[in-house]
Amino acid sequence: MIRERETKTQELIRRFKYNKSAVFGLILILFLVFIAIFADFIAPNDPTPSPPELENSLKPGFWSNEGLEGYPLGTDMLGRCILSRIIFGARISLTVGFIAVGIASILGIIIGVTAGYFGKWIDSLLMRIVDIIFSFPALLLAIVIVATIGQGLDKAMIAIGIVYSPQMARIMRGSVLYIKEMEYIEAQKAIGSKNLRIIFRHVIPNSLAPVIVYGTLMMASAILDAAALGFLGLGAQPPTPEWGAMLSESRLYIVSGAWWAATFPGIAIILAVLGLNLLGDGLRDILDPRLKT
Repeated sequence: MIRERETKTQELIRRFKYNKSAVFGLILILFLVFIAIFADFIAPNDPTPSPPELENSLKPGFWSNEGLEGYPLGTDMLGRCILSRIIFGARISLTVGFIAVGIASILGIIIGVTAGYFGKWIDSLLMRIVDIIFSFPALLLAIVIVATIGQGLDKAMIAIGIVYSPQMARIMRGSVLYIKEMEYIEAQKAIGSKNLRIIFRHVIPNSLAPVIVYGTLMMASAILDAAALGFLGLGAQPPTPEWGAMLSESRLYIVSGAWWAATFPGIAIILAVLGLNLLGDGLRDILDPRLKT
């Protein structure tokens, strides 16, 4: 029996369901998004109690008889609930990822479309600027930008977005160079369509697939870089419950036996990055026409 012809959306959904790594990554990310949205109801304690409960400092969790009731993962050096801080930290870290990638995507799309569509000296000028930015290590450049514009979580998001925009620009430029040679673009030019109309109606919508895939993978790197900036004290400032800042605050207490204070925020970072990487790899496979079977 001949199967009815699938729509493009139905085909993508079917291919996504058969990609187990992508499904697992999506479930993991949806779980983190869920706890980030409902952190106020899920967290067992206040992540930033005032004043700090110093009498509960560095207490272990459920694995020890010395653990405090209501603190499943133990407490940090100021007696704050680690589980509650991780839950609220999910909201901050995912927000950083989304906003930083959003900034990078907007800047990258503008640069990539301008360079790829108009070409000539515009392309050469913009790509040389991109090459200069590429010559700096991403984290080092982010540190320089944060040191220039000031510390803070909002500044860290801007810095990460600027650092990642050249990568997005190159991907967008490559797609535009391919799309603009298609016959329907030539047809639009032949009937007198303006460049802006062609760009917004045809070029950008048909060039976004690789940007979406790479943006998903880039979110994982953005979360890692935000954690690194927080670890260095250049990102989220105390007492903000951000995973990288939690690692920075707790690293000195690992040698004293309070391993849980740094271990669980590290596991949270690993799970977020793993989920985003699996989802991004799956989307790349699903949207690649060469892998259709």
